[in-house]
Parts: sequence; structure tokens; C-alpha cells
Amino acid sequence: MPYAGRIVADKIDFKKALDAYSAPREAFRLVEVPDLRYLAIDGHGDPNSSPEYADALAALYPVAYRLKFASKSDGRDYVVPPLEGLWWADDMSAFTTARDKSRWHWTMMLMIPDWIDSEMVDAAVELVGRSDPPARLHRIRIETLSEGTCVQTLHVGSFDDEGPVLARMHDEFIPANGLRMSGAHHEVYFSDVRRVAPDRMRTLLRQPVTRI
Repeated sequence: MPYAGRIVADKIDFKKALDAYSAPREAFRLVEVPDLRYLAIDGHGDPNSSPEYADALAALYPVAYRLKFASKSDGRDYVVPPLEGLWWADDMSAFTTARDKSRWHWTMMLMIPDWIDSEMVDAAVELVGRSDPPARLHRIRIETLSEGTCVQTLHVGSFDDEGPVLARMHDEFIPANGLRMSGAHHEVYFSDVRRVAPDRMRTLLRQPVTRI
């Protein structure tokens, strides 16, 4: 799949090159998301306290940067895309209204370009594992998401304030437009939680849908 778009300092910035990373603030947009490939790790529980969550990020990032450096050495440089997550619960009210994080399931992901093949990923994992390997390093897999038609919006604010936005998306916009949810809730994190105040966090909220 070719990526057309803006090149920044000879690096492809997928946040700018892919329309799927664009969403209006405080409004909902229908968008066609192309098939995208990710480094992915699954887990369960509250991301604020679950060791699984911290271990997942500790494994994903070094592999993603190894892949970036390998690609750059082959003449194709890019900005490592933002962290993304799929989130769901057996009862989705635990996610949208009750916000019971102990009942959440998740898959944390970093997108990889289509020219990165499985051999390059295996080599990156092997290099990361040579010294003090992350606990969940060998839980990394390549996953292709085929989300297709999605509803999305840009949420600016705390993660804990997402509930009302998701309720409007799920209970109002989606049925009012003759749609139904067809996949896991998807978030793209444009802000670094270590550097940005909670009320200024920028998060893309996405929900795959199909026509009724």
C-alpha cells in the first residue's frame, strides 16, 4: 500500500500522510481507514496500575525504534507513529459509563510501514533481546487491522473524560446515521502523558462501523 503525503525533513510522518489520523474536535467524522499493520501486544486490566500495560510499552517501543533505524539504513526514514490501543470489555458499559478499568481488555500497538516485513521484525526483536530483554518482548506479534468505515473524533482532555464523548458516539451518532458498531474501540495517542497536562491531552477516538 503506497503512502502519499507530506515528507518532513526526509522522513515520512504518517500522522500527516494518512487521512485516517485526522479527526475534528468535538464533532464526529466518517472515514475510510486502509488496512494497516502494527506491532501489537494484548493485555487486561487498569492501564494505570497493571504491570502488563507497562511491560507492553517497554517491549513495543525498543522494537519499533530498531525497525525505524533499520529502515533508515536502507534509505527509507520515517517518524515512529503514535501509540495506539484497542479497548473493549465483556460489558461495554464498563468502558463507556462505569469506566471500570479493572474489567478492560486491550491491545497496545505501534503502526509499522508496509515495507517492514516479518524478517525485519524478527531481527529487531532478536537485537532488543540480546541485553536485558523486556519481560513481554516475545509476546509481540504483527497484526493487520482491516477497520474500513469508522467514526472518529478528536478528544482534548483527560482520558477519564472520554466517557460522555463515547456515549454520544455509540448511542447517538452511530444509530442516527444508520450504522452499528463492528469492532473494538480504537484510540490514537497524539500526546505524551509524561509531558502534557491531562486537560491538554489529544486523543483520536475511533469506532469501526457497518451499515445496518
